This record gives sequence, C-alpha cells and structure tokens, in this order.
Amino acid sequence: MNTYREINIATWKRRMHFHVFRDALQPEYCVNMNLDVTDFLQVIKERGLSFTLSFIYIVAKCANEIEEFRYRFVDDKVLLYDEVGTSFTFMNKETDLFKVVNVPMQNTLSEFESLAKMTILNQEEYFKGAPPVDSFIFSAMPWISFTSISHTISANKSKGQSLFDWGRFFEQNGRMMMPFSVQVHHSFVDGIHVGKLVNNIQACLNNPQTII
Repeated sequence: MNTYREINIATWKRRMHFHVFRDALQPEYCVNMNLDVTDFLQVIKERGLSFTLSFIYIVAKCANEIEEFRYRFVDDKVLLYDEVGTSFTFMNKETDLFKVVNVPMQNTLSEFESLAKMTILNQEEYFKGAPPVDSFIFSAMPWISFTSISHTISANKSKGQSLFDWGRFFEQNGRMMMPFSVQVHHSFVDGIHVGKLVNNIQACLNNPQTII
C-alpha cells in the first residue's frame, strides 16, 4: 500500500464541504464529456502501444497530480495518499467475461505497460477482492459511444475511489472523439477539480510525446 498522511478534519480547508456531502444520500456524482484522441491514436499506433494501458496511465498520472483525487476514507478517517495506483477491467475474448486487474503506478509508461501485461497474463481469478482503496478504477465500454453512464450503487458512502469510463471512438469534424466519464466523491472532489483533470488529460492526449 502507498504511503499516506491522515487529515485533521477539524482544521481541514474542506471540512464544511466534507460534512455537507459526506451525509448526502448519493455523495458521488458523474460527469460525461468527449475527448479528442486524434493525435494520441496516431502516436500509439506508430509505436505499437496498447491504447487501453496507455490511456489508463495518462489518466492516472494526471489524477495523481491533483491532490483532491488522492483523498480516501479508511476506518472513518480521511487519508491523503502520496500516490494512487490503478484497478481496471480486462476482457477475456474467449468467454466475454472480464477480470479486475490491480497495477500500481510506475515512473514511465513503458514500465507500467510491462507490469500490467505481466499481471494480466498471470492473474487467473476474475476478482481478487475489492479494488484497493489507494487506486483509481477504470472500465472501458468500447462497443458504444455513450453520451452518459451510470454505475451500480453499493450504498457504501465511504467509497472514495474515482471511477473512469470510456467508450467507442467516433469521427466529428475530421477529428477522432471518445466519450469519457469521471465519477468522484463530492466530499473530496468539486467540479473545478474535474475540470482541471479533464483539461490536463486533453493536453496530454494532444501532445502524447510528453508522456509516451
């Protein structure tokens, strides 16, 4: 598990917002948008990289750079992790069933892709328990270009992991677009933080050479 520090809620700048949304009936909210993946697709194709693993790495890297995405609930405490890893679905094409794979962040995309491929290959179980609390959750729906998405509700108000989904590419005005959704816990993440994240992700997709 990654290192962390406990937040003193009494002196925390988010203490009022935290309490307001902590007790909400549904404290998580989801935002949907389209990302321009034209330049990103070209670069990963040229370099023979996995779209899925490359995209997961970029999103996780950008989310880790924003403090609000690294807060988590643990035993009624609020922890701020120094770094958050990834937990993503991977489809078995022979069975049409997916397994959930947990891969910690790495310093480079090459290292992340290598570790992810090895983990996928060696993991036989579909599920190895709940995703780690210090992870971002990813799930792809590449069969459709959705305009919105909802998720199963666990009734667990302490589920603080951000959830990222993406769908099928489509062409718009000569550019390749992709639906993308961000689900977050409102005790930790406001709209401004989602906006910063999406802008940072798009900047990386526009200039993938900066990461790949």
